[in-house]
Amino acid sequence: MATTGRVFPIFISMHRYTPLLLGYFFVILSFCQAHPATDSLALQRLQTTVNQLQTSPFVRNGTAAVSVRRVRDGVALLDVNAQLSLPSASTLKLVTTATALAVLGDNYTFRTVLETDGSIRDSILTGNLYIRGSGDPTLGSNRFAEFADAPTLLRTWREMVQGAGIKQIRGSVIGDATVIQSLPVPDTWVWGDIGNYYGAGISGLNFNENLYRAVFKPAKTVGQPAGLLRTEPATPFLQLQNNVRTGPAGSGDEVIIYNAPPSSQVFLEGTVPTGVNEFGVKGSLPDPAFFTAFALHDQLTRAGIFVNSLPQSIGPGRIGAPVPAGTPPITPATKRQPLHIHTSVPLSEIARLTNHQSINLYAESLLILAGNALAKAPVNTEQAVQQLTRFWQGKGVDLSGFRPKDGSGLSPVGALTAANLSGILAAMSKEKSFLPFYDSIPVVGESGTVKSLARGTPAVGNVRAKSGTIEGVRAYAGYATSADGELLSFTILVNKYNPGSLKGVMGYLEQIMAQLTTLKVNE
Repeated sequence: MATTGRVFPIFISMHRYTPLLLGYFFVILSFCQAHPATDSLALQRLQTTVNQLQTSPFVRNGTAAVSVRRVRDGVALLDVNAQLSLPSASTLKLVTTATALAVLGDNYTFRTVLETDGSIRDSILTGNLYIRGSGDPTLGSNRFAEFADAPTLLRTWREMVQGAGIKQIRGSVIGDATVIQSLPVPDTWVWGDIGNYYGAGISGLNFNENLYRAVFKPAKTVGQPAGLLRTEPATPFLQLQNNVRTGPAGSGDEVIIYNAPPSSQVFLEGTVPTGVNEFGVKGSLPDPAFFTAFALHDQLTRAGIFVNSLPQSIGPGRIGAPVPAGTPPITPATKRQPLHIHTSVPLSEIARLTNHQSINLYAESLLILAGNALAKAPVNTEQAVQQLTRFWQGKGVDLSGFRPKDGSGLSPVGALTAANLSGILAAMSKEKSFLPFYDSIPVVGESGTVKSLARGTPAVGNVRAKSGTIEGVRAYAGYATSADGELLSFTILVNKYNPGSLKGVMGYLEQIMAQLTTLKVNE
């Protein structure tokens, strides 16, 4: 490959800075040799910006890592600290969604089945009514109104039971979550996260994104207790200990919900603002399968269909209800007859929402789904990560330093290198489902979590990026279109930036993304 032939006019004066300038000269020459097919001046400007970020007061005590690759051949154009294992935050969702799409295809759908065992005679079902989950994280979500939100789906199931002529059930309504054998949350998630909506654990039978709202009545005086009015939907099976107080007007949601699945004990701590009549805070359900069975049991009872046993759930991490002594165990293998099959939106749409809205539940569900498919058997989170790792290693990606602990990046101890992620993104371009994956990533300045990013720069419309944020971490990864039309994969990881310096860090990150679009990398 020939060099670009560019000339760099560096004037070196005979004074005490001559050695420094000579060193700078040889750095530029090294870029011409290491990256002969690129516009070395634009690449040097990009590296200078990265170096300035690293030595700035914002990141001086932390680490800035950047990896940029040409997608069509995976050639590394720029690697700065790219071999260091660092927290990925939510940029890990790109690996999870890419794997699920590559393994299962963008048209894959989940199927949730309402079914019975036993027999139906004289309007009596002698047996159980099951909702058998397939791990669908979107089941009952209000993001998919056309595919039935929770109230609509519950009504549909009730109508299916009525349509079968059932007026009494001599058995239980059972949420069947056995398709997933992993425990609800990865073991490295933080206690302060897992009771809150963004820390909702997965289930073989997810429902309504495994959420509920705790609705408070703030006091008129700051510091006074805030009453807990209700939960939406009703969750009488939870033992709620409310320690929430009233904060200043406009202070927003300062509540932390503590709960460890599958425990039903929930602690509500923090403050809600005064000056409003009611204030809702979202929490996570410790046993979504049981909640689904409970909600359908309630729906049937309200419609006059008598169910003579309490709702139950089967699968890992269940709460369940008290079962009388001597009750035989539920056997999931019992032959069943379907009453209704609910089909989810395609996986391409689930991946798009995962990356646009950064939904942890969706990512964790897709990790297990992909792991199950690759292993051809039920796996837990750790085993799913192992399957994912082997999959991309089989595609030729160097995954030294790759050590995630979940599928969403919520774990503070999981890590990967910038080179790992940009390498997977480049390799994904060879997969059949690449275009749906590419479309699933938000466009800088236009959509998703990067909608307000880099406004007024060339990055707008030319960079697709997934953001990642956890304590002390800001990360972006995705694809950029270069000045000569080449697709580039990139990863930017900033770890342990100084408190209060996010605005300064973001200025550099926006500049880096804009400079990606100025590169010329054609041979």
